[in-house]
Amino acid sequence: MRYFIVDDDAASRRMLKQIILEGDMGVVLGEADSGENALEPILSSDPDFVLIDLLMPDLDGIETMDQLRRQGFKGHFIMISQVVNKEMIGEAYEKDVEFFINKPINRIEVQSILRKTSERFILKKSLMTIRKSILHFEEETKEETHLTMKDVVLSILSEMGIVGEVGSDDIVRIIMLLSEREEATMQVPSLKGLYEEIASKTRFSGPEIAKESKAIEQRIRRTILAAMNNIATLGVVDYTNPEFEYYAPRYFDFAEIRVAMKEVQESGSMPKKIKVNIKKFIQVLFVDSMDKFRRKPSK
Repeated sequence: MRYFIVDDDAASRRMLKQIILEGDMGVVLGEADSGENALEPILSSDPDFVLIDLLMPDLDGIETMDQLRRQGFKGHFIMISQVVNKEMIGEAYEKDVEFFINKPINRIEVQSILRKTSERFILKKSLMTIRKSILHFEEETKEETHLTMKDVVLSILSEMGIVGEVGSDDIVRIIMLLSEREEATMQVPSLKGLYEEIASKTRFSGPEIAKESKAIEQRIRRTILAAMNNIATLGVVDYTNPEFEYYAPRYFDFAEIRVAMKEVQESGSMPKKIKVNIKKFIQVLFVDSMDKFRRKPSK
C-alpha cells in the first residue's frame, strides 16, 4: 500500500512512518505538517491511503479531505485524533473515513487498522478487476471491445491475490514494457535495466533513478512474497486446489513453496527467510500474459 501522512506533530509523523516501514505495511510517499501543505503533494503522488490528523491549525483534517475530494482525489482516509467528540467523528465517517487511529499512537492498534484497511482495499480492487473481466466477456461479440494486455496481467495477479499490493503496479509496468517490445525470444532481459527504465519513465532522473530502481526491486520482492504466502496457504487448505496446482510450480521455486507451506501450517505465518526468484516470476508472468492476450477472442 502507498501512504501519505498529514499531522502537525513531527513525532506522530515519525512514529507512523516507522510503524509502516518496519512492519512492511507499504511505502510512505510523503508527509506534510499541515492541510495546506498536503494538498498539492497528495494530488500529485495519488496515495492509496492518507493518514490525516483531525485537529490542525488553519485547515483541519475534515476541511483538507473536502478540498482533496473537490479536486478529484479518489484515495482513502484514515483519521488520527486524540479528541473523542461524537459529532466530529460522525462528520468524519460521513466523509468516507475508513478508520480512526487514537492518540497517543499505539503500534499494535496502527498495524491492526492498516491491515484491515489494506485487506478491504485489495478486495475492492480484485472485485473491480473481476467486474471489468465480466464486462469484457459479456461484450466480446462487439468488434471494438477487447481485453487489453493490462487487463490480462491484472487478472493473473488477481488470481494470486496481489492486486493492490505495494509492488503490483511495478510488475504491471514491467510486463507492459516487455509486451511493447514484443521480445522475439520471450526472454526477460536484465532486471536492473528494466527497473531503471521504469524509474526513468516516471518523475525520476539522474542519481534518483538508481535509488528508485532499488525501491522498485524491494516493492516487487515484497509483492511476490505475498503471492507465495497466498499460494502456500491455498496448498495447506487444499493441495488439489487448481490455482495452487497451476501457480505453485510455474511461478515459484517449489522447494520454497513447500518451506512456506510448512511454516504456514505450523505457525500461521511465512518464514522470515525465504528465497524469492524475481526473474522467474516475471518471466513466467510475461509468457502467460502474452499467451492469454494472443488467445483472446477477436470479436
